[in-house]
Amino acid sequence: MDLELVARITGAVRAEVSKVIVGQAGALDLLLCSLLAGGHVLLEGVPGVGKTLLVQSFAMSLGLKFGRIQFTPDMMPGDIVGTNLFNFQTNEFTLTPGPVFTEILLADEINRTPPKTQAALLQAMSERGVTIDRKTHDLGEDFLVAATQNPIEQQGTYPLPEAQLDRFLFKIILDYPSREEELDIVRRHGAKPSMPRPSSLGVAAAVTREHVAYARAAAASVRLADPLAAYVVDVVRATRQHPAVETGASPRAATMLASASRALAALSGRDFAIPDDVKLLAPPLLRHRLVMSPSSEIEGFTPDRAVFEILNQIPAPR
Repeated sequence: MDLELVARITGAVRAEVSKVIVGQAGALDLLLCSLLAGGHVLLEGVPGVGKTLLVQSFAMSLGLKFGRIQFTPDMMPGDIVGTNLFNFQTNEFTLTPGPVFTEILLADEINRTPPKTQAALLQAMSERGVTIDRKTHDLGEDFLVAATQNPIEQQGTYPLPEAQLDRFLFKIILDYPSREEELDIVRRHGAKPSMPRPSSLGVAAAVTREHVAYARAAAASVRLADPLAAYVVDVVRATRQHPAVETGASPRAATMLASASRALAALSGRDFAIPDDVKLLAPPLLRHRLVMSPSSEIEGFTPDRAVFEILNQIPAPR
């Protein structure tokens, strides 16, 4: 494993995205972790903080095929996966692929569409393939869903079911920028009121899909010592006993936390994972998997607070 090559690959992506996005370094690192770990991400933030622009710039810097679905209440599953249409010239059915046939898929405002349409992404996210008329079509190893949702708008929205939330590796919270960052945004993009196109600001493919495959393989080869693996399991199991949590994280969360910790170690230039990797990734990886009890929700007890309490209680390996 050439850690210097991994650093050059990820550094090139960061440099391209920074041409458009000001701040949000933590969100970009989690996107890179998700890419190396083969996971999907859910980005949550108020309108105007750059969720869509971040994903567009990220996809363009990777040189991967980008697709977007703007979810609406009247959307049907076939609008996402596609359908077989009868061709009268050839007297046979031919596939008309939906927007899910891409590599980086932006599922914009995913909570604006009903659950049956949201569920159309379940197989794609889990198996990287879709079944249409009993035939399964492969979406490729680079397939990644980056979904966005607005936390402050409730009217006309449909909360994602727990089964679908569990398929997202991270739930990334995009907060307001600092004053200095917001001033930089105004200086860069204040000439036009519309959202800039990444290509118009010089964002281009900085790496190849072969580079992405190499970085992903390098992350998978990172060493996760047995004491650290036990720490990951203990943290996830502790979510099921926390008094404020009604339903804790599943075993899938433990495997995802281990994989993400390997990816973060590779991003940090290490061929071994450490407890700090687990501690840094546990909140974004677990916050959307915990179902809080009604009494704790009334008291304002958040999933992040439960995770921080668990991390403080369980001793990390040395």
